[in-house]
Amino acid sequence: MRLAAHPHAVWWLALVSFLESSIFPIPPDVLLIPMALADRRRAFWYAGVCTGASVLGGWAGYAIGYELFEVIGRPIINVYGLQDQFAVFQHTFNEYGAWIVLIKGLTPIPYKLITITAGVTHLDLVTFSIASAISRGGRFFLVVVLLWYFGEPIRTFIERYLTWVTTGVVAAVIGGFVVLRFV
Repeated sequence: MRLAAHPHAVWWLALVSFLESSIFPIPPDVLLIPMALADRRRAFWYAGVCTGASVLGGWAGYAIGYELFEVIGRPIINVYGLQDQFAVFQHTFNEYGAWIVLIKGLTPIPYKLITITAGVTHLDLVTFSIASAISRGGRFFLVVVLLWYFGEPIRTFIERYLTWVTTGVVAAVIGGFVVLRFV
């Protein structure tokens, strides 16, 4: 809360958003929500800062997966003889990677897991970047729209239920695609 009122709060928001996408466990909502409530005129700017910094942080997570996998991950896979299974996993992730990034960027699954996995599997960086911008932007702008429109009363709802609501929406969309595919 002190950081949200700090004169350099936007820089702190960008830093937390960046780090949360690659290594940091705390989501930027802890700064975004109080900042958006304190200055609703700049709320959409804050969501844009979160989105941009999160995508850049996603690139850092991608780089971690891309670079450190060869040093640490591949030798482990080789020791256990899992080369074939990993090849199948990599193909599946790359085939559905855009959807995985889009969906998981909105859910409570830590985004850093998706960014690092995308790097490990060498998901196309352009696809990864576009899907990241859409999913992370959707997430942060949804929070800001709710805060901007409803103000302080929606804060408790967001803090308690936003994760469940976005997870429910994602599940409904996936369910709809499954029904359409098999009908």
